[in-house]
Amino acid sequence: MTSNWAAFTTAEPDFAKTAEERFGGGGAGVSPAKHSTHHVLATLRKDGSPRTSGLEVRFRNGELWLGMMPNSLKALDLRRDPRFALQANPGSGTEMAGGDVRISGRAVEVTEPETVALYTGKTGKTEEVEQPESPESFHLFRTELTEVVRTYVEDNAYLVVQIWKPGQPVRSVKRE
Repeated sequence: MTSNWAAFTTAEPDFAKTAEERFGGGGAGVSPAKHSTHHVLATLRKDGSPRTSGLEVRFRNGELWLGMMPNSLKALDLRRDPRFALQANPGSGTEMAGGDVRISGRAVEVTEPETVALYTGKTGKTEEVEQPESPESFHLFRTELTEVVRTYVEDNAYLVVQIWKPGQPVRSVKRE
């Protein structure tokens, strides 16, 4: 079972807001760039071995978007096998305020002009966002989530792992 970002936000609004903040997202109610916007994407190479690459993500119109340069290896990987994992950059220092967030799922390439416009902001509305002119100038993927995980330290004593999967409530595990 998969779900988009809007469904996750509806099911678990506080968890989703924390995750967006970790990814430096500027979604609804989230201040942009509180944390780094450059993260690590894991994909599968043709031979099945893992590939990690840097990536910036965007939260727009209820979706988590992955944009990539034309014919980048990570884009070609996702075209071949859409499974991915995305790790939030912990940022400077070692305190990892907000914890560590990972997202897993499937990436679906988007080429339809109407859907690309949801990402680029070129929809004819006045609040347009400056982005590339055409889908040929970049690869764009929307995500279908299979899991969101947050790991953080509580009260300097407990390691807490929160796990969300579509159709299930958040499960928390606390360890000393």
